[in-house]
Parts: sequence; C-alpha cells; structure tokens
Amino acid sequence: MTIIKNALDDTLRALKLSGMLDTLDTRLAQARAGELGHLEFLQVLCEDELARLGQQAMTRRLRRARFEQQVTLEEFDYTASPKLPAAQIRDLAALRWLHAGESVVLYGPVGVGKTHIAQGLGHLAVRHGADVRFLKTSRLLADLAGGHADRTWDKRLRELTRPDILILDDFGMRELTATQADDLYELITERTGRSLILTSNRAPQDWYPLFPNPVVAESLLDRLINTSHQVFMNGPSYRPKKRPTGRTNTTRKEDAA
Repeated sequence: MTIIKNALDDTLRALKLSGMLDTLDTRLAQARAGELGHLEFLQVLCEDELARLGQQAMTRRLRRARFEQQVTLEEFDYTASPKLPAAQIRDLAALRWLHAGESVVLYGPVGVGKTHIAQGLGHLAVRHGADVRFLKTSRLLADLAGGHADRTWDKRLRELTRPDILILDDFGMRELTATQADDLYELITERTGRSLILTSNRAPQDWYPLFPNPVVAESLLDRLINTSHQVFMNGPSYRPKKRPTGRTNTTRKEDAA
C-alpha cells in the first residue's frame, strides 16, 4: 500500500495536481470507512484541487491589487455614523455596476471611511474573479509622468487600462498641471467600459476648477460623472474608532496640550 501511495504522490506531482495530496489521506480514510464510493472519491479529490487552485488565483489577484490594507466591507462599522448611506453601499456590494462597466465615486470629509469602502469593494470584486488595482492618484500621476521621461508612457498606460477595476484614492486633492490633466483624460478615455472607483474629499462638481483647460475638464468629467454611482459619505471621522487602546495618561496629557 505504501508503494502504491508513493507512486500516486509522484503521479499527482507530475500532473501538477499536488494540491490533492493535502486532503488525500482524509479522503482515503473516508473511502475506507465506506463514506465515499469510487466515483465520489475521485470527484471530491478534484473538487479539493479546484478549491486550491481558486484560492491560489485569488491570492495572486489580491497581491496584484496592492491594497493599502486587506479590509472588507463585512468589517466596516456602519454604526459609526447614522449619516452613512449604508443601504447605498450595500447595494454596491451586488457589483452590478462592475458588470455594467460603470464607476463609483465616494466623496465626503476626511476620515469617514471612503478608502475602506473603496478597498472593500475592490476586495469583494477580487473574490468574484475581477482584476483590481489600487493607487493613490498622486502616485498614478507621478508614474505616468515618469513614462514621459523614459518613453514608457504607452506601456504604463496599457498597464493601468488592463484591470477590471482601477481604484484612485484621494482624487482631486489639488490643481492639476496641463500634462497631468491630459494624462487623466487619456487614461479615462482608454478605460471606457471599465470601472473606476474614486475617493475624494471634494464633491464631483468641485473637480472642474482643478483642470487648467475647461474643455478637457468638461469632456473628461462629464463622461465620468454621468456613468458613476455617487455616494456622499458624511459624519464623524471613522479613524478615532480604530486607534490603539491602552495609551498612557502621559500620552493623553500630551495630546491635550
């Protein structure tokens, strides 16, 4: 029996099905106990392997997403503020906007949880098989600027166009240069039919003055805003609820100073 099992191990490794080895002993015990017939034994082993491959693929997608934090919608505390649009956020969790190639704009004051929700939606999409990228908007603009310098702009633009969802955090923080505005125009135009998630401290109507060319602003933002689900997140900061506990009295006195 040991010889046969060793030969089976070698065969599974040769077929790149070594994940079956993790559950093989358990499935063999079930078969010997009469809990699994021959076909059932083979079926559950194949299902074990498919589950392993699916988990590996999801892990790779999560790594490529480059989230700041691995947070989920399930972890978000909707009771932090009664003003939060919980029903609207939960509706977005159905991902209908993703399948329709639409975008999401999360805007409101600092600290209300916009980035958490954006990453939570991205994490959910990854679990459903989507390819996601997360970037600070300033980092994206710097990356494209580097492409102008070393003549890799087209390649960098293609990399940003490819994901099913591109999350741009802290959009509209400051006025844009003409080159930055043109880069954003090209990116969003190339991503037509693919979803964006934007977080911003400014309302979408306040983005227009940030663009030096009103024509570019109107063309880009009108297209983006009219194909997006806009979620106004208001209320007290979500961040104090996540601060570490157990601080000393000395620290509290220093904070109060």
